Amino acid sequence: MNTLRIAPGLACAALALILGACVSTAPVAPVVSPDFDAAAAIGAIRAAGAADADELQVQPLRDPQVEDLREQAAALEAQGAHRAAADRLDQALAINPDDPALLQERAEAALLLREIDDAERLALQAFELGSQVGPLCRRHWETIAQVRSARPPAAPGSSSQSPSSPDASSPGPATPEAARERRDACTVAPPARF
Repeated sequence: MNTLRIAPGLACAALALILGACVSTAPVAPVVSPDFDAAAAIGAIRAAGAADADELQVQPLRDPQVEDLREQAAALEAQGAHRAAADRLDQALAINPDDPALLQERAEAALLLREIDDAERLALQAFELGSQVGPLCRRHWETIAQVRSARPPAAPGSSSQSPSSPDASSPGPATPEAARERRDACTVAPPARF
């Protein structure tokens, strides 16, 4: 009978590799200020997106399947089922990934889930794909302002800006105030009527 002999050093190295493969690190959740109120943030975002009676609004034609998923998401959000609402919006985004309104809705769902980095990334993506003026534009920038408000103040000597989501268009630190200035710039006076 043949026996296989393994050098003790090689056996230890193999065991270390096997055990190392079993160890996983939990993803680091973004730090959110303990007094952050997601429902109040969503209220502020949606209020910022309220249209003025004189403001021009353009609504694209929507895929009926996407509309159905959006309606399901809204109903689930109203029931407090935020993860399920986000899942429906993800399904809708799989059908229409470049819809700024849909991306904004998903950003708001991320905020309700306290996934603030995702909320900011999605709002910025929606802004880049959208008209960059009007009610939806204001919602994008108010979302970004709410995210930046949700982050605790930066420690002295550190950047107050999230490395994953810089505000490339404004110099200096990315503050809630800077985002609100961008939000206010989304409002454009209606054209003169003759």
